[in-house]
This record gives sequence, C-alpha cells and structure tokens, in this order.
Amino acid sequence: MERSPDSGPQTLTAEMDGALSARPAASAVTDTLDRLGGSPQPRPVRAWRDWLTTALFVGPLLIVLLAFLIVPALAVLVGAFRSDGVDGAAGGWTLEHIRALGQPQYVTGLKNSVLLSGVSALLGTVIGGLLAYAVLGEGGPGWLRSPLIAFSGVAANFAGVPLALAFVATLGTTGIVTRLLAAVGLNLSASGFSLFTFSGLIVVYLYFQIPLMVILIAPALDGLRREWREAAENLGASSGQFWRRVGLPILAPALLASAVLLFGNAFSAYATAYALTSGALPLLPLQIGAVLSGNVLSDPHLGQALALLVIAVMAVTMLLYSLFERLGSRWRK
Repeated sequence: MERSPDSGPQTLTAEMDGALSARPAASAVTDTLDRLGGSPQPRPVRAWRDWLTTALFVGPLLIVLLAFLIVPALAVLVGAFRSDGVDGAAGGWTLEHIRALGQPQYVTGLKNSVLLSGVSALLGTVIGGLLAYAVLGEGGPGWLRSPLIAFSGVAANFAGVPLALAFVATLGTTGIVTRLLAAVGLNLSASGFSLFTFSGLIVVYLYFQIPLMVILIAPALDGLRREWREAAENLGASSGQFWRRVGLPILAPALLASAVLLFGNAFSAYATAYALTSGALPLLPLQIGAVLSGNVLSDPHLGQALALLVIAVMAVTMLLYSLFERLGSRWRK
C-alpha cells in the first residue's frame, strides 16, 4: 500500500485501525489466546465435547422418559386399535374399542372425572391462592413461610391409600373428628355428608390440591414487585384498583396454569378414589383398572382405549399449562 511522503502519524493510525477492524473475529480471538499462552480447541473437538456433556446430563432423563412414558404411550395407542384373534386366528386392526367409549357407563365416568377434577381444582386454586398470599405475600408473617413451604411439599405428595386411611380415621363413620363433632351436636351423617361419596372425595382431594397450589403460585407471588404497588399508590390507585388492574392481570397466567395442573393432578388420581369408593363411584381411572384386572370383565384393549382418552386429556392439560406458564414467566425475569 503506497502512501504519500507527507502522510503523517494520524493517517498511518487510521489505516491500521481499518485493517484491524476488517480482520475476522475468529482471527482476533486466536491472536488474543496466543498472547495469553493458549489456543482455541478445534471445532470438531469442541462439538464432540459439548455433545458428550449434554449426553451425560440429559441422556439418563431421556432414557427414563423413553422407558416409562413414550414407549407405554405408544403401546396404549397401538393396543387401542388392535383386537385379539378368536379360536387361534390372528388379531387385526379395529375401531371397536374406540366406539365402545361412547357407552353410557364410560361417558358417565368421564363426566364424573371431569367434574371431580374441575371442582377440586377450582377450590384448590382459590383456597390455596389465598393461603399463599396471606403467608407468602407482602406483609405476611415471615416466620410461617418456611413451615408452610415444607408442609406443602410433603402434603402435595401424600396421596393414595395412606391418605384415604388417614381420612377414614378422622372423618369416617367412626372417625375422631366425626365423633368430636357429634359430641357438640353436629352429626355429619345426618347432614348428608359421607366420606365415601362425591363430596367426600372433593374434601380428600383438597388435602393435596391446596398444598400443590401453594407451591405452584409461590414464584408468581415473589414476582410481584413492591415498586408496582408503590407506583399505583402514588398515582392515586386504591388497593382494589391495584389488584384489578395490575396484580390480578399479572398473576392471571400463573393462576390459570396452576388450575390446569391441579385439574390434571386430580383427573389422573386412582388409588385414593379406589380406596374410598371401591369403584362404586364411576370414575374413568377406576374403570380402566376394572377392565384391565377385572375377574368378570377383562378386556385389555378396551382398557387401553380408555387410557388413550386419559392420555389425550392430560396432553391437552400439559399444553395449556405450558402456554400459561410461558405467558406468566415474563413477569419473573
């Protein structure tokens, strides 16, 4: 590159800056590492190392999902459209079991399951949300935060037969609480309440629905910033206006996501309902167990068709939960 004899230091500096800025970024990084005494690893080596690290951490999870979720779901999907052969004949594809889902007993079971899950999810969302705000919200008793979170973590996972037996011992026909209430003149049986009916199942389900709601809504409550309330108060907004126009709109996605997850949690519950009702109350999970292991009526393919219906409901539930959770997560960034 030729320069005029009278080109000064400023011209030379400008030319050097232009040449350096035109160099590729990779060359600049290489020069920096060389000056520091190191050199970047070749791209294939870095790619292999990243792939191996990902496989070591994500691989076991994928194996578990494949073995206990994907493969069973595919087996249910295939089995719902298959039929066993008769008199040694080979089975084939059929829609018989899918059509059987429209029978009255299975329609009733689906309605009862949806109603039970919906009511318990609604009550769990309202009661659990209010409880979480009273303890975990702004101005709540800080000393109750850790005990509430710890209890919620335990109670949310306490279900099945042990939970049913615990409620039988407390609110059963001769339970401790039932007898105490009878001693003060309140007879639960005379008032129409029974632990082994639809209303009794709702009470039992609330034992693990409310703590689960507390756990789910806690991050959203922590995301409510004090500055938002202070800004609303400075603008003359009352507490009700703040919650109507700021607080609830921000918490709405988290509340909806939690309600959807509570619905799915109750919809798939089996052991608690079976231990309390022994299958007397038509619920879809109990009907699946009856046709899969029944001594009189045993039809595995029909059970797989019913299970396919449950999988479809749970898939919609998870999609809605992911959607609402994505909408609410932007306020927690």
